[in-house]
Amino acid sequence: MVGNTIRGLINKGHDVSLLSLNNQKSNGKPVEEDDLLKKIRYRIYNIDTSVSMLDAVLNLFSKQSANINRYYDAAFERMLVREVRENIYDIIQFEGLFVAPYLEGVRKNTRARLIYRAHNIEHQVWERLALQKSDPFKKIFLKLIAGRIKRYELQHLNSFDAIAVFTGQDKTTMQQYGATVNIEVIPAGIDVTLYQPQPEKTEFPSLFFLGSLSWMPNREGIEWFLENFRGDIVNGELRARLYVAGNDIPEQFDEYEAMDKIFIKGEVDDALEFINSKAIMIVPLLSGGGMRVKIVEGMAMQKCIISTSLGAEGIKYSNGENILIADTREEFFKAIKRCTTDEELCRQIGLNARILVEQQHDIDTLSTLLINFYKRVLAG
Repeated sequence: MVGNTIRGLINKGHDVSLLSLNNQKSNGKPVEEDDLLKKIRYRIYNIDTSVSMLDAVLNLFSKQSANINRYYDAAFERMLVREVRENIYDIIQFEGLFVAPYLEGVRKNTRARLIYRAHNIEHQVWERLALQKSDPFKKIFLKLIAGRIKRYELQHLNSFDAIAVFTGQDKTTMQQYGATVNIEVIPAGIDVTLYQPQPEKTEFPSLFFLGSLSWMPNREGIEWFLENFRGDIVNGELRARLYVAGNDIPEQFDEYEAMDKIFIKGEVDDALEFINSKAIMIVPLLSGGGMRVKIVEGMAMQKCIISTSLGAEGIKYSNGENILIADTREEFFKAIKRCTTDEELCRQIGLNARILVEQQHDIDTLSTLLINFYKRVLAG
């Protein structure tokens, strides 16, 4: 998501710097460099965001959110302050709520305009997670987290000079919560030219899920799907292999594997190659918010996508034309059965999805919108 924004700005002739928190320190994963990073000023800071059991218990008696505080690091703040003091920036963009703790330090040391790029309404993610839980203790705990994040989120809505959101729903919600700063809707964009489908290499029929399971809505969604459809895929009417791929898949997910039926792949070397090799993308998102970039990427690769309406939020889709929407087990079952037995239907939905992305999510067009937004903020 951030990479696509940077790529679009560079292509328009702008200088970009990126200071990034890497929360993979605890498992030793290195950050892979690509050609994009060679075109920008790039610094990374490793941070351990894990929370000990003692800290979690103590936080129950605090009004602050441990989910946000764990991303604060004094040494990173010093590095960030030094960066903005020594260099002149027009715009400094904060990507997501979890870097908001650095806002005050940056504000004191720069004349740049500060933009909040809201990936979603963060507290709504936790509220929706709580609604899905039947365990009363988990429900109470998630509501507690949601309440603290909401308090923090609403306190900071007017702390920035302007806000960029991915969806009209998020803009409306922020305004209802009292945001008075300028809010611009700029959908997720991708460089469509980098997405080159090769249908001859696609296994049909096949189902796939791709997403990081460190994000709770992703994990909750794919667990729901596996619990509900494992039997249908292994011994029932859904005659298609299922592939689950992504970062941070827990070891216990190996128990869902079934010989020649269900494959828990974990992290893949080439996400686009993986997407290209499979036919039908499933997005069983039950909670969350914002816009799913993975859906946009799947559409660009001409995939037939079956998603909940929440998963496709913010995308101007036409159900049955460029995506299939399913919000219940029965609807998912019917959609999968229909797709796995009609290759031409899948092909046509995928072609229509590619057209949608070219028209509404091309990074070149959206970068122009973003730059014009920056100009208005600077002029104000």
